[in-house]
Amino acid sequence: MLNEMDIIRRPRRNRRTPLVRSLVAETRVHRDQLVEPLFVVPGEGILHPINAMPGIAHRSVDRLLPYVEAGLKKGLNKILLFGVGENKTSHAESASHPENAVNRAIRSLKQAFGDDLWLMTDVCVCAYTDHGHCGVLENNRVLNDQSVELLAQMALSHARAGADVVAPSDMMDGRISAIRSVLDHHGMEDTGIMSYAIKFASAYYGPFREAADSSPQHGDRKSYQMDYRNGREAMLEGLLDEQEGADALMVKPALAYLDVIKDLRSRTLLPIACYNVSGEYAMVKAAAERGLIQEDAVVTETLHAFVRSGASILISYHSRDAVEKGWI
Repeated sequence: MLNEMDIIRRPRRNRRTPLVRSLVAETRVHRDQLVEPLFVVPGEGILHPINAMPGIAHRSVDRLLPYVEAGLKKGLNKILLFGVGENKTSHAESASHPENAVNRAIRSLKQAFGDDLWLMTDVCVCAYTDHGHCGVLENNRVLNDQSVELLAQMALSHARAGADVVAPSDMMDGRISAIRSVLDHHGMEDTGIMSYAIKFASAYYGPFREAADSSPQHGDRKSYQMDYRNGREAMLEGLLDEQEGADALMVKPALAYLDVIKDLRSRTLLPIACYNVSGEYAMVKAAAERGLIQEDAVVTETLHAFVRSGASILISYHSRDAVEKGWI
């Protein structure tokens, strides 16, 4: 028994009601932090659900615009645009073609919505190569410097079309400085670079491979994407991209790498993005469909974990539901 002279610290007082819990909350998630990944495909009138990712779809440009407009009305005003390749070749010529689906979508979206929409584009050639790797392949080896040249031209085509930010996801060495140099040389110094600075060779990408039609035809991506066992090397990758001129750094995937986000936050002053990837999304959807979890509660908890670890930019396929259904 406690006697009346004992003083007990009672942290529970600050958890007693919803109002006090909200008052003292250390971590807050806002819709302004959310970025919605979207997939654009060639053609017209196309709305094709992606089986591996319930609620996510391929859209042609004409179907993409009303979808984005509906999100804007709810305050969802930042997107990351992916293209599904056309005319795939060994050197991904269509990746930088001014009339490919991504560049047509950029022009249409910026013409329709201007600065009301912050438009980021994924820069990688894996969806445009006939072998599915993220660069030029020679004797089953991805060539770094030749691949960087392709990526820089792809980024330039997006910037010319009107992208606010280009986001290289390939993990080639030196591509940030090369892209920055090409953009600046062509008068695109205002175009930002959000680097997939720390992108692990992860098993969580499975559903995305269906979404982007980008699976390697042979081999894997472990020679250029990061080894998930290495945290110090992750810091090296992130800080190198900062030195090369990145405006923001990304960690991908997010949920299994909260420690990496936290470590990076302590080492850089740049904004940090995290990518809540397709496998993370699909697992939540599958468990919710079976009644094993409460989807809104799990998604909200997860988004807060990303911010608590140090990320301020949250790229998530849950973004639309989180905003439209009032989860955040």
